Amino acid sequence: MSQFRVRAARSADVRAIRDLLEPYVHRRILLGKDLVVLYEAVQQFVVAEDESGRVIGCGALHVMWEDLGEVRTLIVADDWLHRGVGRSIVEALEQNARTLGLSRLFCLTFEVGFFTRRGFAQIGEQVVDPDVYSQLIRSPDEGVAEFLDLAHVKPNTLGNTRMLKRL
Repeated sequence: MSQFRVRAARSADVRAIRDLLEPYVHRRILLGKDLVVLYEAVQQFVVAEDESGRVIGCGALHVMWEDLGEVRTLIVADDWLHRGVGRSIVEALEQNARTLGLSRLFCLTFEVGFFTRRGFAQIGEQVVDPDVYSQLIRSPDEGVAEFLDLAHVKPNTLGNTRMLKRL
C-alpha cells in the first residue's frame, strides 16, 4: 500500500493546490481562488504528499474569531480517495487549531457524512453571540459571510451544509 505524509504547505506547493482546486471550481463545488490569494494564504494550508513528493491533497485552517476557525479547501486527488488522506488532513488542521487556541471548527460542505464521522454536527443560524456577530459581519472574507449565512453568499452555497465541531 502506498504511503503519504501530511505537512505544512510551502509556497512551492501553491500551484499544485490550485491544480487540485480547479476541477472542483469547474463543477461549482468549491469557489475559485486567484493564485495570489492562495500564495497569501499558504501558511493556512497543509498538504498531503505521496512517496514521490506529489501533492495529493490539501486543506486550510482559517481563523475567524478568538475561538473559531474554518476548515477550507479540503481536497483529495481522485486516485487517493478513501485511503485516509482527508482524515489525516483534517486531523492536522485540528491540531493546528488547538495550537492556536481555537475550540470550535466550522465547515461548509457537501461531504456531510465525512465530516460527521470526524465529529462535526450540522448547525442552525445562530452560532455566535450578537456581539461577536456584529464584529464578524465587518469581515470582507467570503468564508465568514458563509459562516454567518448572509444572503449575498447564498447563490454560491446552495446545497452546502453548515457544520461545527467542538475541539
